[in-house]
Amino acid sequence: MMNKIMDFMTNKFAPKVNKVVKNPWVSAIQDSIMAALPLVFVGSLVTVVSLLKNIFSGLPDFSMISNFSFGMFGLVVSFLIPYYLMEKKGNSGQKLISGATGLVLFMMLLFPTVTAEGNATFILSRFGATGMFLAIISGLFVSCIMNFAAKKSLFDEDTPIPDFVVGWFNSLLPITLILLVGWFITVQMSVDFFEVVVWAFSPLATIVQSYPGFVLSVFIPVFLYTFGISGWVMMPAIYPVYMAGLAANAEAVASGGEAVNIATQETCYAFSSMGGVGTTLALSVMMLLLSKSAQLKAIGKAVFVPSIFNINEPLVFGAPIAFNPYLMVPMWINALIVPTISYVVMSMGMVNIPSQSFLLWYMPYPFTSYLATQDFRAIIVCALIFIITWFVFLPFFKAYDNSLLKQEKIAEEQEAAEARAKAMQASIVQ
Repeated sequence: MMNKIMDFMTNKFAPKVNKVVKNPWVSAIQDSIMAALPLVFVGSLVTVVSLLKNIFSGLPDFSMISNFSFGMFGLVVSFLIPYYLMEKKGNSGQKLISGATGLVLFMMLLFPTVTAEGNATFILSRFGATGMFLAIISGLFVSCIMNFAAKKSLFDEDTPIPDFVVGWFNSLLPITLILLVGWFITVQMSVDFFEVVVWAFSPLATIVQSYPGFVLSVFIPVFLYTFGISGWVMMPAIYPVYMAGLAANAEAVASGGEAVNIATQETCYAFSSMGGVGTTLALSVMMLLLSKSAQLKAIGKAVFVPSIFNINEPLVFGAPIAFNPYLMVPMWINALIVPTISYVVMSMGMVNIPSQSFLLWYMPYPFTSYLATQDFRAIIVCALIFIITWFVFLPFFKAYDNSLLKQEKIAEEQEAAEARAKAMQASIVQ
């Protein structure tokens, strides 16, 4: 059964997924989110600094920095998606104006209130994570129109008109069409397209925020990772929901309410990313301390330090976990158990639900657990998860270690036999 699964995932499923990942429309969204992540990291640093105010009351309020870093994530993505897509489609000459057009359309669709004097009032929270789906839609729409227009031209190739002038004129029609669409929706129809998008994607958000949805949102990337497929393939669908959930939590707490959205990236970083994707720190420590085979002893020494900082590529591809049934199965089991524990302890109020941005994933545990939740009880849960994942990995690790040990003994015996044979041949010759 396992061989059939491995064969299907390796020869049929993985190539198709990798083809999707390499699709310029999908990869443009992924690259845009990755490029904008430093803004989220800045917001995370502000979260860490804000904790120091509990000790040093004289520290200034840095919340405005978070509002204009993490709080502008959607705005930045609306620019980057057309920018990257035009580049991937071979229309680099149009990528800047396409990005700018995406940004302008995004702002139009935010449904600002415009007074008779021409003053526009925006809802600040819509620029950030809650506007991610709108940013993706507006960015893809602009990309579609601008990419189509880039294949057409109002002028012949041998026209004497300078190239920059030709570029201006070729951009005028598609930009005008794009902005007319935004104007028609927002002004003529008086439709708050932001609310329409939020409503359209609310079923997805509801599913992900449920217990089964959250567990699957953690499990699926881990499952794909064990077959060498980056979990980032899930980013366009899951990451906006995570970010919107955190933004809603932050808004609720700021207004005196309670955070309710458990499915956030911060929750994953609090517990599920201990040692890296798949909660692999226990396995890394196990390899360092318990390995009998020479191969796992060497790997344990190499992967321990990266695992402390939640970098587990050396472990996943060096042990390896990927394409290795001995270690893939316990990693799958932990990818179901750990998010279950996270969901239970937060839903029962045993640990705070994250309400502030924290994406400093490279900080060692249990510091990350505390900083992501701002709750000391998270440290106890972190220790419990380490113990549980240890016992899940242990029997599989021992079986794999013993199999390698047998292989190494067989290899040593073969080498010894070959050495004896060579020695006998040498003595016969003499």
